[in-house]
Amino acid sequence: MATLCRPSVSVPEHVITMEETLELARSRHADHPQLPLALRLIENTGVRTRHIVQPIEETLKHPGFEERNKVYQAEAKARVPAVIQRALDDAELLTKDIDVIIYVSCTGFMMPSLTAWLINEMGFDSTTRQIPIAQLGCAAGGAAINRAHDFCSAYPDANALIVACEFCSLCYQPTDLGVGSLLSNGLFGDGIAAAVVRGQGGEGVELVRNGSYLIPKTEEWIMYDVRATGFHFLLDKRVPGTMEPLAPALQELAGLHGWDASDLDFYIIHAGGPRILDDLSKFLQVDPHAFRFSRATLTEYGNIASAVVLDALRRMFDEGGAKHRARGLLAGFGPGITAEMALGHWHSPDDRTA
Repeated sequence: MATLCRPSVSVPEHVITMEETLELARSRHADHPQLPLALRLIENTGVRTRHIVQPIEETLKHPGFEERNKVYQAEAKARVPAVIQRALDDAELLTKDIDVIIYVSCTGFMMPSLTAWLINEMGFDSTTRQIPIAQLGCAAGGAAINRAHDFCSAYPDANALIVACEFCSLCYQPTDLGVGSLLSNGLFGDGIAAAVVRGQGGEGVELVRNGSYLIPKTEEWIMYDVRATGFHFLLDKRVPGTMEPLAPALQELAGLHGWDASDLDFYIIHAGGPRILDDLSKFLQVDPHAFRFSRATLTEYGNIASAVVLDALRRMFDEGGAKHRARGLLAGFGPGITAEMALGHWHSPDDRTA
């Protein structure tokens, strides 16, 4: 069975606090008619600190999409390999053992994908398959887990490497002054994560089923408006309420496997904002403490897009994991509105009788 091993996560060295974010909003948008609302929404995110790939003075500039994309490429090449190496070490594998690299990112663009550069730079075999995913936004973390599961189900002796690289700060647009944009300026952070899905062996989440669900007629609720100045993030005010229609999809997936989504041992959920977790707690009738890993990611790093699910899982590993055969749910949410969902058992090779 395919096992999702311990993720490796890295965030950049430049830090911006909630207080600094609020002060920047006040100073740069003092005359904005909806500034009090935007400040209140930012405070309600619960994001205390975020890490960004450039100093805030550079982040606030806009040298143009071309220059920003150059920063994306340079920073990805400088930072991603070390994260991958730690993930491989944790999974007790070498680059030659990887059969497919699934790379997810929505904050910069490269063609060929970074996967091609990684194969050459890090010594992966030339036969390594490449699956770059660029347009699923925050849901891509869950999608990467699911595609890795699919691959290892089709090729039971194979191993998949997942890489999520998100520099959300490079998408800052100083001319976007809607409340949703101001909120986003205080919500998103930068981060890189990597994890191995082993076809055989390993400790972590033994994946048993996955699924996807799209809420009809919501494709304009989270989207990019692509202009000469780059990616302009659009966030509809109805997005925070999407857990009401998505909770039944989670229940249905669990039911297909004979499980009850309200009665599982662990939950690794993409935390787009605090209401996502609050509503899931309500609609699934789950103790809020069950989402502590996701909430910690949101508080300490902000919304790091596709990397959130992997960081939340990393925090679960840091807490000691779960009992052997404990049942859990992983889910990422993003544009579409799309949910990418997975079910799994905790697999501890040294505790087979637990």
